[in-house]
Parts: sequence; structure tokens; C-alpha cells
Amino acid sequence: MSINSALLAGVSGLVANSSALAAISDNIANVNTTAYKRNQVDFSTMVTSQAVKGEYSAGGVQGNNHSYVSQQGLIQAASSTTDLAISGDGFFVVTTKGAGLTAADPREFTRAGTFEPDADGFLKNDAGLYLQGWPMLANGTFDSDPSDLSKLGAINVKNLGAAVQQTSSVGISANLDQTTPIPASSTYNASTASMAAYAATNGASGTAPDATPIELSVVDSVGGTHKFALAFSRTTTPNVWNAEIYAVPASDVTSTPSGQVKAGTVTFNTDGTIDLNKTTLFGPATVPPAAPSSPTINLAASGGLSPAWGTSLGIAQQSFTFDLKQLTQLASASTVNSVSGDGASAGNIIGVQVGADGVVSALFDNSQVRKIAKVAIATFPNANGLQSISGNAYMGTLDAGTMTLKAAGAGGAGKISPSSLEASTVDLSSEFTGLITTQKAYSASSKIITTADTMLDELINIIR
Repeated sequence: MSINSALLAGVSGLVANSSALAAISDNIANVNTTAYKRNQVDFSTMVTSQAVKGEYSAGGVQGNNHSYVSQQGLIQAASSTTDLAISGDGFFVVTTKGAGLTAADPREFTRAGTFEPDADGFLKNDAGLYLQGWPMLANGTFDSDPSDLSKLGAINVKNLGAAVQQTSSVGISANLDQTTPIPASSTYNASTASMAAYAATNGASGTAPDATPIELSVVDSVGGTHKFALAFSRTTTPNVWNAEIYAVPASDVTSTPSGQVKAGTVTFNTDGTIDLNKTTLFGPATVPPAAPSSPTINLAASGGLSPAWGTSLGIAQQSFTFDLKQLTQLASASTVNSVSGDGASAGNIIGVQVGADGVVSALFDNSQVRKIAKVAIATFPNANGLQSISGNAYMGTLDAGTMTLKAAGAGGAGKISPSSLEASTVDLSSEFTGLITTQKAYSASSKIITTADTMLDELINIIR
């Protein structure tokens, strides 16, 4: 009967508009929720079979929820360095626990990047979800796999210990006085009358340097600092100086003569610049002249073959290069302009930073930066097909397609914006407008029911 179908159509209108009101209510309530994606109920007609000619049977309407998960929210600045936003496609991979994660634990996906370290140092957002990333391996790389979630781990930014950077290079900028008198003869002997022995015995033996030794610090594998000196003595040949590198005190290294690490000559060109091809401090001169390799010192581990670190130190093998390109011989006083090295003794963590490529690094008070992990970005062919769950997160579905893990900014994945958060995609003006139209549609649907009820009453009253 057409009146009955009209009554049912009115009921369907009430149900559909109730769903629309619920979606609008959720949107308005989450207007300030980080990275919230608005929902909308779209209406579609329900058509019934017109079985009787000349009569129309109403089908009504049904509401279909649509989540705009792929819609990009506005990226806004945040105060915390661990607040993260994704500019572009993709989601953070998160879990409900930090420590003790297993392959059986569910992985969820979110764009809510309000991450802060918890009491154990794991990065966790306001919903209690832990950020996942590829941990850095011992060789400084990341074992990233586009489909294996088990390779991810909760990112911890506290339990890292102290950072030590052993010295691997030293740069020296100095001048040797070209007017230093050339001796008539030289008694210098690197083995029996060395500058290392002169320094170790406070001048009681060995050959005195003709310029104040250049002092430099070297940080070892455990963060200890050791003093070395580079000393020079003029030879009977113009522009050629005897040179030695030795430890102070001599007991820091095992060598012969005691304390001596390197000995040879340093040769300068007629314009005062160093001639590394003819310099023998780090090895024989190159004949014919060739592009010299970086001057290098190799110290074996404690107890190793000479030269080695002192046996009592118990430290690892170490190699460090010297940059002597700024060493000159000019007609002015011997001076040391600067001595630089890349070593750093033990330092404690003072902060965390995240790069646009998703690499999470710890900052230490000794100016060292240590990479910890790399944030993984999960992408889906149809992000709008993901299933919403509590905590402003999503679960994968068949409709969403196969998940792929990518590095930030690679393969179509969005870049990470550190110290930023993604705003909600809710537009209050649109929601309030929808609220008015939904209310009117609901009232109109109720009128259908009351009108159909009146018509049925008229029909019933025919028999009176």
C-alpha cells in the first residue's frame, strides 16, 4: 500500500538524518583534535519494485558514512621537537605498548603526532600509542623492509647511555719561523737523540725543538683524552725541518723511542707552503711526486705491536689523520693559529631532534649527535577505506588495500614536519550549516509520518 511505503520512507529519513546528526556531532566535538579527519553521511535512494501499475511505492533513503581520511589538514607549528606532522600521504605506525613488543601485537596507524617521551623514554602520543621506526644498526644504516612490520620497534630516546666520539682527524694551522738559524751541522737522531726523549726527561736527553711544540688532544675509544705534541727542529737543508709526534706523557703509548709515534721530515716550498710529496713524517716521499694520501697515525690496541696505546690503558686500536695543509714556513714568529679535532669525550643526552627524512637523533652535551631510529611511513592505495578506531587511529582493511612501509619523502610518502602538528580537517561553518539542514530534513521526515498517520486514520474512519 502506498501510504504504508510513505510511512516507511519517513522512518528511513529519520534514521538517515539521525546518522548525519551523529557524524556532525563527532566532527564538531573533534574540531580541536590533532589530525582528526571529518566524517560525513552521504544519502542515497532506496528504490522498490513498482509491482502495481498506477501506484507508486516509496523506497526511502539510506545513509552511507564516508570518512575523509586522505584529506590533508593544516600543518601548524608546535613547541616540542618530538611533535610530528606528515605533509603528504601516509601514517605513523603505532602500537599500544612500548617494551616487550611481539609480532602478534596489533599495529595501528595514525597521523596524530603529539609524541612525547614517557617515563621509560618511549615516544608516545596523547592517545597512549607508541611510535614505531626502524632502529639504527651498528653500521649506521637502517634495515627497512616495505612490508615487514616486525622489523619496526618502539623508538626510545632516553636509555642510550653516554656518547663518545673518538678522534679520527686533526687539523693544524701554524707557522714555523723561516728565519730560524740553519745549524752548521745536526746532531739530531730520531732513535738516540729524539725530541720525544727531550720532552720526556725535561731536557736531560734528546734534541730540543726549534719551535714551541704544537699540542693536540686525542680522544680514545672510551672517551679518555690524551695529549700529543708535534715538534720541529731545523736541519742543515733550507726549507726542511725534522719533525716528531710524541705522547705526553710518554707512557700513554708503547713505542721506541719511548713516547715517539712518528718521526721524519717536513719540507716546504719556496713560497712557504708545505710540500706533502717530499714530507716524510708519515712515510717515504713519493717519487715521482704524486697526490699524497692523508697523513695518518695508526695506534694498535693496548698490548699490541708498537706503536700502540699503553698496556695499562686497556683501549682499542685507533687511527686518525692529520690535515697539515695550513702549516707554513714564513719569515715571522713561530705561532699556532688553531688546532682542531673531531673527538668528543663522554656526554649525556640533552635533547631529541627529528629530520624531514624521519631520522630521530639524540643530542648530547658534548656536541655529538647520535642517530637512533628512522620513522616509518605506512601508505595505502585507498586510505579512505581504513577502519577508524579509538585514539584517532585506524586499522587496515581489505578495502584500504595492501600496506607499504616507506621512508619519509620516498616513493610517494609524505615528508615529516618536525615541531609541527596537523590540525583537524573540520570546518565549523560547514558543520553548523549541515546541522541546520539536517534538523530541517529530520523535521520534514517526521511530517511524512504524521501525514501518513492522518491519512491512515481517515481510511480507518471510513467504516464508521
